[in-house]
Amino acid sequence: MDVHLRDLRYFVAVAEELSFTRAATERLFVSQPALSKQIHRLELELRTPLFVRDRRSVALAPAGSALLPHARRLIEEWEQARNTVADAASAQEAVLTVGFQTSIGRGLIPAVRATMARLLPGWRLRFRQVAWSDPTAGLANGGVDVAVAWLPVPEDAFAWKVITREDRWVALPAGHRLAALRVVPFADLVDEPFIALPPEAGALRGFWLAEDHRATPPRVTAAVETADETFEAVASGLGVVLLAAGNAEIHRRDDIVYRPVSGLSPGELAVVWRAGDYREAVRVFAEACCLCAAPATPAGS
Repeated sequence: MDVHLRDLRYFVAVAEELSFTRAATERLFVSQPALSKQIHRLELELRTPLFVRDRRSVALAPAGSALLPHARRLIEEWEQARNTVADAASAQEAVLTVGFQTSIGRGLIPAVRATMARLLPGWRLRFRQVAWSDPTAGLANGGVDVAVAWLPVPEDAFAWKVITREDRWVALPAGHRLAALRVVPFADLVDEPFIALPPEAGALRGFWLAEDHRATPPRVTAAVETADETFEAVASGLGVVLLAAGNAEIHRRDDIVYRPVSGLSPGELAVVWRAGDYREAVRVFAEACCLCAAPATPAGS
């Protein structure tokens, strides 16, 4: 069985972090058991241990040290090859595929289309919705050229520019005990049942559960793949969910109440692309997103 490029990416992440936990949660956005299983398969394929590990530490084995520079080079060469092919294909079609996970809204896309038409005549945008289980919004598997996504995204393979920052709000079922408040303190939400992104979303799931503002883990009652699933779950009373202020406006509905939440840092909406992708169309789209971004309209206004 041939070694896959994903196996080498996983290996390099662990080799550079010397921690399965950090590599899984901060760079790869996968579960630690899944990462350990993949590394074990790679070691079986190569018939040698790549790491020396115990309960407290991880170190490269001699075979791992020998493999690391080759793995890095193969990943870099593949990225260059993929960019070259993508550049040729998109230039031939004059199409830039944009990944997204929730409605972009905010008046952004019409303004970006106009800017693209002026700077890159003949080019058009194609949009592809991606499930929350892919925290890269389609970039990792090459399904899209660029994405409009909420941070965080995996840091090692992607670059981004922040388009806008928006306060975090909460979506509550109509009639919820906190719906009478104009602003909901996060302290009043910590014991509520929460709707969450799937575990594969990694750090993005943690951000929308506000794990960095909690002393204890959240109580998750459902995991959802899309925005539509999210708001259906809230409306049915399964739990509450945090969302950006602009998305509260976009997804307004009669059976859900939206309120700003105090005590939380804002979310960041970004334009994201693969690191090392220097195509002109990607650059123009990214710059247009930042130039055309308008301040988010508060959902209660």
